[in-house]
Amino acid sequence: MFQVSCFMDLFSPISEIPRIGPVYQKRLKKLGIKKVRDLFFHFPHRYEDFSHITPIAEAGVGKNVCIQGKILEIENLRTFKKRMFLTRVIVSDKSGAIKVTWFRQPYLTKTLKKDDNVCLVGRIVTGKSETYLANPSYEKLPPGDLENLKNDLIHTGRLVPIYPETARLSSRWLRAVIKFLLTNFSRQLPETIPQKILEENQFLGIKTAIWQIHFPDSLDLAKQAEKRFSFEELFHISLLVLRERRKLNREKAIPIPISLGVIQNFVRSLPFKLTDAQRKAAWIILKNLEKPRPMNRLLQGDVGSGKTVVAMMAALNVAKAKYQTGFMAPTEILAKQHFQQIAKFLKDFNLNIGLLTGKEDRFYSKKLKNQAIEISRKKLLEKAKQGELDILIGTHALIQKEVKFGRLGLVVLDEQHRFGVDQRARLCQAPSEKTGKKLIPHLLSMTATPIPRTLALTIYGDLDLSLIDQMPKGRKKIITEIVAPDKREKVYQFIRKEVKKDRKIFVICPRIEPDKNKEANKELIASNGFNNNGSETINEGILPWSEAKAVKEEYEKLSKKIFPDLKVGMLHGKMGIQEKERVMRDFRGTKIDILVSTSVVEVGIDIPNATVMMIEGTERFGLAQLHQFRGRVGRSKYQSYCFLLTESSSQKTKRRLRAIMTCDSGFKLAEKDLELRGPGDFFGERQWGIPDFAMAALKDISLVEKVRQTANDLLDEDPELKKYPELSRRIEEFRETVHLE
Repeated sequence: MFQVSCFMDLFSPISEIPRIGPVYQKRLKKLGIKKVRDLFFHFPHRYEDFSHITPIAEAGVGKNVCIQGKILEIENLRTFKKRMFLTRVIVSDKSGAIKVTWFRQPYLTKTLKKDDNVCLVGRIVTGKSETYLANPSYEKLPPGDLENLKNDLIHTGRLVPIYPETARLSSRWLRAVIKFLLTNFSRQLPETIPQKILEENQFLGIKTAIWQIHFPDSLDLAKQAEKRFSFEELFHISLLVLRERRKLNREKAIPIPISLGVIQNFVRSLPFKLTDAQRKAAWIILKNLEKPRPMNRLLQGDVGSGKTVVAMMAALNVAKAKYQTGFMAPTEILAKQHFQQIAKFLKDFNLNIGLLTGKEDRFYSKKLKNQAIEISRKKLLEKAKQGELDILIGTHALIQKEVKFGRLGLVVLDEQHRFGVDQRARLCQAPSEKTGKKLIPHLLSMTATPIPRTLALTIYGDLDLSLIDQMPKGRKKIITEIVAPDKREKVYQFIRKEVKKDRKIFVICPRIEPDKNKEANKELIASNGFNNNGSETINEGILPWSEAKAVKEEYEKLSKKIFPDLKVGMLHGKMGIQEKERVMRDFRGTKIDILVSTSVVEVGIDIPNATVMMIEGTERFGLAQLHQFRGRVGRSKYQSYCFLLTESSSQKTKRRLRAIMTCDSGFKLAEKDLELRGPGDFFGERQWGIPDFAMAALKDISLVEKVRQTANDLLDEDPELKKYPELSRRIEEFRETVHLE
């Protein structure tokens, strides 16, 4: 299938691998695979054990079996009713013969011929009139006596690796490519774990481990390889974040004195009383700002716990010291909301506040009679550069090249925790008078996703943590219920009653559009028990992704059939920013009663009179994410409700939903989410580029602490990793390829 090129190496782009054209390159890039080396580290997430060869006579109905035999007959047929191609084969061994059927794969007759020896893996099923092996994986064997064949099998007859896949890129195809690359290039893989650490932990060496992780000789060796790579991945993360911490500790920052009287006046001006947790967090932050080293703090607080007010106190204190704050939010909607809130709460403190987004720039000042006006981007940027803006709020537009602050003292990030020294330095213009170097601004990052201890030590090891673990007094407990499919109508009736009270309703769906091939997939699954890429269907009581509720479909149903007399709106990530803002404006106002949305409302949306959160397909979301959704209601004096709808019969799903129904603490739910789903799903998307088993290792606090200590010891011995150039290079690559947001 493939040929070796003398010009290829580990860092060659995948375009140089023979027979991988633009189509496959595009599919591979969806999996984050761009170089030859990336395929080496695209690890299996599980194995199918097909190492036991079953005599055909002993193959039982309903079982997955692996058989070897000779093809006696092969032909393509076409069914009369559905006009579907069937490939029919008869295979025999010394014990007997069996019929084999492939659905919609007529091209197989070009690959498999009469008298070929084959190894087949599949399920024995009983049709209307016959028993047969359905849609098996296959592998051709060389001619000869089957009992004496010694084959280097990769798809059958062994522990078979199953990889993370994407559309039209199967594990079978990946196995063939990876086997070719391992055969020809595995010798080039450098060892990145120091020899002393390998020996202390009895780890497999890199060349042995890479073979055993992809094509293991036994489950024990696969586990040993996983153990080595789990440690290695966590080791790389720990080295990365600990080096960042050490680098930051060498930098200088502007010491911001505490303006105690101003802060006290601000607290007295608030229309509510601060919780003790808010006061404690604010004081720690203000004391950090006094130091000449850059603060690097993550402020954790449950949904609605009042993190933004604490950030306002820090920004106000910085402004009174004649320095500026850059306040960055993940979306334009949230940036505008922060702009409105900060201008409102700080209106009595004579500050100039700006809003910078992709579509709109605004300016607020007491000199304008506490009004916000539209302003040209050029003027707004000039005010920031001259130090005339006390607080500039925006999206990622804040870190564009043209944005310069004259006297930046603090950066506040909402729901985005990574912001390195280089990015902070890029925002600064004025160098230190003493050193001539740019002073690094302090950093305060905020999150409503509580972070378990293992993640805090590993992923966020360069950040100091503050916790707001109290909710404002007077909030009513949100009533959370699991809704079975046959109780859906009662929820609709309840929603109608709430709308009549002028309350607002959220309906959340996992996906935007319905699957165009839903009906075809249903037919295929029903006919042979396999989905459209040839792998087995999910059998844990969870519907396939094609069946997940879609916003557009649900919007049509609710607006036309269920609530034709009510005002139903729709919101999702493919809409333009102006359309999103119009929808949210209508939802806050009187034009929309019920908003059908994807997870774009997960963070920061504040609708005080929203009282019902109805979540479809709850099995598709993590507990932390469900808790975030629930936090969109219950933000006023009204009693609020969260309805969890699922059609899953999975016991795991039921355990998860019972946990969120009985627990109000985001921190307890975060630990439970980590335990049940793992870190890859904990943050909603598997985008970190870290293997599943390494992610699973993040649940093991003793391992995490051991890895962190090992990384610390190595940096104490060799801070720049000069003795370990391959490890240092790998850490820099890791910084580019792995996203730890």
